[in-house]
Amino acid sequence: MARASLRPRRQHPAPAAAVARTVFIALVAASLLGGISGGLLRYGVVVPGAAESAWLGHAGLSHAALMICTFLGTVIGLERAVAVKLTAAFAAPFASAIGGLCLLAGLPQAAAWLLVLASAVFGWVNVVVVRRQSAPHTQLLLASAGTWLAGNLLFAAGEGTAAVLPWWFAFLVMTIAAERLEMTRLMRRRPAAPWLLLAILSAMVAGAAWSWPSPRWGGVLYGLSLLLLAWWLVTYDIARRTVFAQGLSRYMAVCLLGGYVWLGVAGFAWAATALGLPWRDAALHALGLGFIFSMMMGHAPVILPAIARIKLRFGWAFYLPLAALHLSLAVRLGWGALEAALRATGAAWNAASILLFAATIVGAAVAWRLGEGAASAAENP
Repeated sequence: MARASLRPRRQHPAPAAAVARTVFIALVAASLLGGISGGLLRYGVVVPGAAESAWLGHAGLSHAALMICTFLGTVIGLERAVAVKLTAAFAAPFASAIGGLCLLAGLPQAAAWLLVLASAVFGWVNVVVVRRQSAPHTQLLLASAGTWLAGNLLFAAGEGTAAVLPWWFAFLVMTIAAERLEMTRLMRRRPAAPWLLLAILSAMVAGAAWSWPSPRWGGVLYGLSLLLLAWWLVTYDIARRTVFAQGLSRYMAVCLLGGYVWLGVAGFAWAATALGLPWRDAALHALGLGFIFSMMMGHAPVILPAIARIKLRFGWAFYLPLAALHLSLAVRLGWGALEAALRATGAAWNAASILLFAATIVGAAVAWRLGEGAASAAENP
């Protein structure tokens, strides 16, 4: 018998599943590119070839919604739908992804109600998760879904960013905190640690709610909760140990620990902004880019294979976009705070670092396929 016949036959995805996966990738990419372009437009940087495009102006107005809800919200929704293995669960990421197209088309009200639908379905998915496994981290994931729904309802009601953004960011921050809480089970921790985290996140939710009637004091409480969360993560996260490991484990730890530093910066800047200091850019982007995108870069090599059914070959190249993100953010929020041109340059390099990370993911997928092909050829000369 030939050796080749002993190898398991590769399972190809069903045509419908492959088409659906392609559609989701295209929709997520549209939201990401639209959000990046809209963010750059706010600093006077226009994407080549898009200056006369109507969608660019819409993207500039909807930058936060595109990045938080229709890009990251869709990715998180996909990850949860894949995990629960229920077809109906894919309605949440599909609704948020279509909402991104509506935002780019200049239909914000339609997009807002699609986001309400997405977050409502997403909440139901998390109820399913809790019923299957009732644990502190799954209950926290359910609570994070509730904050997304709250923010989307305020967005649909026409409330401003002071009321909406704290809820949207709470959704992402609490999702990350829940995942890190689960990982703390792998190391010895103080019995009070989960209760401390619950108290900190409760303060965050209170700050988000208080920011609607009182942006000043609600913002101060929100910023303090971010500072305390940064302290909790640095103190209890397993990344303090895995940073001394090798390979992917070390890379993920570097992403996490760097993100926790930016989370502390964001908390300080958020409270300072609420008190009247001109640190809004630092508050929003130390949190959105420095913390959340660092988390995304760290978890992508693990999550993407499950969502997109691709395998990645990890290597040193993954550190390049990570370093570019942190350095460009330091330029933008450090020296850029004193000079508008440097702030715009930093924003442009923020965008470049995200695109570089996307290219790194594609390269890692190609490298895996080439390596698999070479291994197959070696086994079957």
